[in-house]
Amino acid sequence: MHDKEIIEKARERVIEAISQNMNLYGVTPSVGRLWGLLYFQNQPMSLDGMKHELEMSKTSMSTSVRSLMDINMVDKVWVKGSRKDYYEVQEDWYQTFIDFMTIKWRNGVIINVSAIEKSLHELNDLLENENLSQELEMEVKSDITKLHQSLEYYDWMNRLVDKFESHEIFDFVPKKR
Repeated sequence: MHDKEIIEKARERVIEAISQNMNLYGVTPSVGRLWGLLYFQNQPMSLDGMKHELEMSKTSMSTSVRSLMDINMVDKVWVKGSRKDYYEVQEDWYQTFIDFMTIKWRNGVIINVSAIEKSLHELNDLLENENLSQELEMEVKSDITKLHQSLEYYDWMNRLVDKFESHEIFDFVPKKR
């Protein structure tokens, strides 16, 4: 096996692992493969270059790049003398993790808190119903208690996300230098 083949095989192994790992977090394997490809590039790539390397359609490449940009894993960069759009990865793995996870976590918190608040409003309105049986009143009060407990969790989750975004997390779990 030639040196270049060894390098390609080593890169492919890591790209495949990254792709599988990202799939665990709701990112399609093809998007994960694209990020892995960009990670090993020593220069920004155009959509045409990505298309050629991964043998995917330009539309699929564009959608994948947009997905990576939405989670702050890829940046659009300017290349002197070219009109094409070029892209490169954020090479700080810590920041990539922070951006990716906090975007996912915040979205989850927003969706769940919104549902909980709407349900709390409806349940509190139901408690005002004078015709509510004692059994149903106890059930509603139990649900309200559970929902308030869940709001405490989501408050904690927001504070955790804040610690990641402010990098205070590194005070508790330092980066190795």
